[in-house]
Amino acid sequence: MAQSIKEIAMQLRKTAPEALLKEAARWESDPRLGVQKEVAAARKRYAAYEAELARLEALSFYERHWRAQGYAVIAGTDEAGRGPLAGPVVAAAVILPPDCRILGVNDSKQLSEKKREALFDEIQEKAVSFGIGIVSAQVIDEINILQATYEAMRKAIEALSVKPDLLLADAVTIPRLSLPQQAIIKGDAKSVSIAAASILAKVTRDRMMKEYDLLYPSYGFAQNKGYGAAAHVEALKTYGPCPIHRRSFLKNFGIE
Repeated sequence: MAQSIKEIAMQLRKTAPEALLKEAARWESDPRLGVQKEVAAARKRYAAYEAELARLEALSFYERHWRAQGYAVIAGTDEAGRGPLAGPVVAAAVILPPDCRILGVNDSKQLSEKKREALFDEIQEKAVSFGIGIVSAQVIDEINILQATYEAMRKAIEALSVKPDLLLADAVTIPRLSLPQQAIIKGDAKSVSIAAASILAKVTRDRMMKEYDLLYPSYGFAQNKGYGAAAHVEALKTYGPCPIHRRSFLKNFGIE
């Protein structure tokens, strides 16, 4: 008995991307219009998969380049939260295995929250090692945001269970590190390791800000993540700062 169009559609839709072309070929001679629509849709999904593989190949350029130079263990690092008025700055460091394939990895700012959350788990599962570094608002006020960012990155790198041979960083050279570094401008969009780190840092910080929202509900931290949204600034003027606000950042708003 011939399979129904619905059965074929379900079969094609659950087929792994790398097997789609072969599976679609099984049905290309089926004369039913509905089947041909599903075959065309499957081929389109396969083309998107190939395009994603090509994007990931380009995103791995720096990792391939430095491995060819003899650096076997390469870490990427990035931060989240340099600009907000409240909350910590969070950094992550990630070591991915050679030829690691995580579909969808990109600069965290280019991804939806749902996609970042899904990738957060996959990155942790597939990474050789990852580390998180967190520096509080109080320390940011004491040493300034740039130095706090460096400190968060150093903490993230120190948390790695495997010592890297080389560090790729997004646009900065981190002081007081003994390992070789390469600063890459817009590195979170050019290096798969930095992109992965940007996702871990962003998701970690966003989760923290949602927890802070439960402690300090007046400021909308779950929505604004501590950034200077109009409602956040208005709440600051009404209620004053809370313990996780960066006092050094509030002077621009005339708030002490």
